[in-house]
Amino acid sequence: MLLPEPISIVRPPELIRTSRLVLRRPVAADAEALFAAYASHIETVRYLTWTPHRDVADTVASLRQRDEEWREGSSFPFVIAPAAAPDSPFGSIHLRPKGHAVSFGYVLGRSQWARGYATEALTCLVDWSLSQPGVHRACASCDADNPASGRVMEKAGMQYEGTLRRFVVHPNMSGEPRDAMMYARFRS
Repeated sequence: MLLPEPISIVRPPELIRTSRLVLRRPVAADAEALFAAYASHIETVRYLTWTPHRDVADTVASLRQRDEEWREGSSFPFVIAPAAAPDSPFGSIHLRPKGHAVSFGYVLGRSQWARGYATEALTCLVDWSLSQPGVHRACASCDADNPASGRVMEKAGMQYEGTLRRFVVHPNMSGEPRDAMMYARFRS
């Protein structure tokens, strides 16, 4: 007998501030900035589960879907913007609750790589998630050929758990499932 998946009660605030960043619920007005920053660039979405957006209309459609996820409470995508310019997003991070665990995915525009922004955003949301009653595990995975993303997770306090064979399709790399490295942090 299969038991139903426990319902998560995690619902983050729509706006979170760190020392350098604002993480906030996306709005339709973010479409052009996100399209220009990363959504249209093969290099920035290479290891993601979707292909580059052809035009801003694709990004608008994606933002509609993200808004629906927020309303349903099924997952919580945030845009990442500088604290000094919260209406100028350059990345996004997604918090996905499932029972006693949350998982994350993130992307930044190339011009913002290697500045610690992904680590700062991920650390903030992992810390927040693990402080919530009932959340005991925070995890994320990355393509086995993307060690830079693995370093982000390690800097956010996650530990490498292992490589999941043929785990995820990254259509910009191959139509075949690819290996992924799994990282996690736990409530003590």
